This record gives sequence, C-alpha cells and structure tokens, in this order.
Amino acid sequence: MDSPPPASPSSPSTPPFYLETGDEVRLFEAAYAARLPVMLKGPTGCGKTRFVDYMAHRLGRPLITVACHEDLFASDLLGRYLLQQDETVWVDGPLTRAVRTGAILYLDEIVEARKDTTVVIHPLSDDRRTLTIDKKGETVGAHPDFLMVISYNPGYQSVLKDLKQSTRQRFVSIAFQYPDPEKEAGIVAHEGRIDGETARKLVRLADRIRNIREHGLTEGASTRLLIYAAHLMGNGIPAVDACRSAVCLPLTDDLRLQETLFDLIGDIF
Repeated sequence: MDSPPPASPSSPSTPPFYLETGDEVRLFEAAYAARLPVMLKGPTGCGKTRFVDYMAHRLGRPLITVACHEDLFASDLLGRYLLQQDETVWVDGPLTRAVRTGAILYLDEIVEARKDTTVVIHPLSDDRRTLTIDKKGETVGAHPDFLMVISYNPGYQSVLKDLKQSTRQRFVSIAFQYPDPEKEAGIVAHEGRIDGETARKLVRLADRIRNIREHGLTEGASTRLLIYAAHLMGNGIPAVDACRSAVCLPLTDDLRLQETLFDLIGDIF
C-alpha cells in the first residue's frame, strides 16, 4: 500500500541565512505568541520558505513542510492505515504529527491542493484548534506549541486557483516582495558565493525583467534564479551563458521574449 506523502521535518542546528526586509519577523513572533495561524503571500522565489525555516529555528520549534499539489488528498495530511508485517496499523500523516508534537506545519503553495483537502485545516485555524480523524473516530486537540503556516503566490490567482474566503479569513497575513536592491544583492552574494559587484549586476538584471512583466511574462525573475546563476558563474560558466540558462530560459518559452531578455543580459554584462 502507498505510504503517506513525504514531508520534511527539520530542526537545523544553525540558523538558515535570512535578511529581514520589513517587519515580518516581529509579526510572525506576535502571531506565534498568540498561536494565530499565518498566511505568507508573495511571488515565487522571494524567500517565503526560507523565512519559515528561519523562524522555526528562531523559535526553537521543529518544522514539518508539505509541498501542496493537486493530487494531495486529506488522507495524505491526516494519515492512513497501512499493512506492516501482516498487520494493519495507523500511520499519522504530517498534519497529524505536527498537531500531536507541537511542530510548525508549513503548507507550501496551499492553492495547489484540492479544495476538499484544505477544509480539514479549518478546525485547526480557529479557536477550536482540533483535528478530526474520521477513519479513527478520533479528535485530536492541538499541542500548545502547534502553529499552522500556509503560503501562496497571488500572481497565480484565478477563478479555479485561489483561496476561498472561508479559508483566507482564518489567517493573519504577511506580505512578501522581493528585497530592496542592496539587500537582494547581499543575499545573492552570500548564497551564490560571488562578489558584490556581480551580485549587483544580477539584481539589476532581475529588476529590469520584473519591469517588463506586462509584456507577457507571467512572473519576474526570482531571487532564487539569481542565486542559481551565481552558482553557475562560480563553477566556470560565463556570466551571459549563466544568466541565459538560470534566469531567462526558465521564465519563458516565447522566442520573442527570450530575445528581449537576452538583450537585457547583453546590456548589463
């Protein structure tokens, strides 16, 4: 029989690198103190997942991350009966484990999950703080330290892929954008292990790409892609080729747009 979906529990010994871009740390700490569920909103690759890793370490709590997708069923979160050594046993899913142990549960890109799946989190995201496991006839009260965090990218909103108001209004929200140029250059230099001047050029490229989104790009260049380009450069790939491969080609298959992006690379590098 199938096993529950992979979920990544983590409790790093050293804090992950993270630069504050606003008051997100203070807001998250206040929400955690009140045990209010948190929703992170922002574009792809702007640091939402790294932020959750950082806050879990800062608060000294284990973190369980689930990457949501359209085939994610409620049983994938809750758990299921499995056959082990000729015996049927119940195995908790990542949501149930987090509720029992007081971990921070992070549901990444929640809008990708099935609508009937997200309903199971509702009793955990209000004053009940309970989880009902119908297959076991069990109601689990959340551990005092349990916290639920979800994230999504508003840029992908559509009629079919958006959070219902009944879900949205159960969370306090923290909005993310890409860092200001100087901070973003610092992040790229640190994470990509390149010099500051090259990092600033990469950020300048990303800024110009983000400013042409209205011409057909679904997303702007993320900080993550800039770091990928930096790693390629650090491994001997010329800057122009690294930017084409790591930044421009992942953004679009449109040949006209690719030519525009390639021209931007040529201007900056």
